[in-house]
Amino acid sequence: MLTHILLDLDGTLVDSAPGILGSLREAFDELGLDYDPAAIDERLLGPPLYESLPAIVGDEAAAAVMPVYRRIYSEEGGLAHSTPYPGVEDLLRALSGAGVTMALATSKAEVSARKILADQGWTDLFAEIVGDTRDAQRPTKAAVVAEALRRLGDPSGADTPLMVGDRSHDVIGSRAHGLDCHGAGWGYARPGELVEAGAVVVHASAADLKAALLS
Repeated sequence: MLTHILLDLDGTLVDSAPGILGSLREAFDELGLDYDPAAIDERLLGPPLYESLPAIVGDEAAAAVMPVYRRIYSEEGGLAHSTPYPGVEDLLRALSGAGVTMALATSKAEVSARKILADQGWTDLFAEIVGDTRDAQRPTKAAVVAEALRRLGDPSGADTPLMVGDRSHDVIGSRAHGLDCHGAGWGYARPGELVEAGAVVVHASAADLKAALLS
């Protein structure tokens, strides 16, 4: 019986792409830098932007953009553009009602993750909310998962958590700690990405995930 679960945020619980990519576009425009929507798209989402953006635009441009992006995203509305995927609300409340201990494990800054959960009314459903730090001390999903497990008291044996995420980084990061990962097939992964990374199964919808976890 499932007792503990780790859940990713962006691309798994909420569609945050409009707020993130829109804030990035505004940051590029404010700095007068060229913005290529064909290159700067949902493929960036998953790892921290300070890790994924330099490979697309170069180190210098990324270093200039990131502080402007953070200001726009947190202070000018980008953070608020995070919409729950269909069935997620029901999934979370069903897991909570079944007594499953839930922890958020996201590469988003923890302060931003807490704000999104609060806006959705989900804070009380989670035993722990874990994200990256302001000074980038958890730059990989493995580091985030490690901190989530620590805060949960390192559950093991029959209580070993399951991870749910939408990108290969979720699979790889959870596997580093011996955790199985179920793929959120409605998120930002390219076709085949989750299977190639080693996800145990990829679910087409939050309703399918709920049925699998609570059957």
